[in-house]
Amino acid sequence: MAYNSRTMSPSRIRGIYIVGVMVIVVVTVAAWLALGRASVLRDIDGVSHGSLEKPQSRWNVLFFLTSDCPIGNQYAPEIRRICDAYEPKGAKCFLVYADASMTPVQISANSRDYFHSTVPAILDDGYRLARKAGATVSSEVAVFSPGAELKYRGRINDFYADLGTPRQHVLHHDLRDALDALAAGKTIPNPRTQAIGCFIPDNNVSKGGSL
Repeated sequence: MAYNSRTMSPSRIRGIYIVGVMVIVVVTVAAWLALGRASVLRDIDGVSHGSLEKPQSRWNVLFFLTSDCPIGNQYAPEIRRICDAYEPKGAKCFLVYADASMTPVQISANSRDYFHSTVPAILDDGYRLARKAGATVSSEVAVFSPGAELKYRGRINDFYADLGTPRQHVLHHDLRDALDALAAGKTIPNPRTQAIGCFIPDNNVSKGGSL
């Protein structure tokens, strides 16, 4: 049924306008709430570590992992070394398990076995953080500055030339270079690199952020 504004009373027109404004407000609030949930950093023990917009450190460093991925597990020693070296400079590390099949108990065991539970672990079962970062494979890392600004996304280093093809020696320490540049107030030389790892099991993960 079509409405003719010339035949409707002023009160009816105002009513339609108010309803339209309310719909816009509800949709906007829902979008902001969804964004807030995507950016909250709460570990499997229920401890809140702020959010990507309002971090508790200079940078949030998110290491994306999946269950039983040998590449991610092999990077565990280097992840520990990087976190130990750069947390005093203002970086805060998180292990983000982007795998809805995992439980907090399984994550706790993996974190304990490979990372000695020194880094907070997050269950990203809704893939909100993965979408925010644009991460698509395990061992991929994303670095955010306050305001949820994506500064770096990609590989930890180039130890893997391809799936199942590790190098004898690492040639490029991409994440360390990015964090060194941030600490020095310089431009990151390569803000986007290609990570090698197991695919995050969510076909709807889309690239996000900006570089």
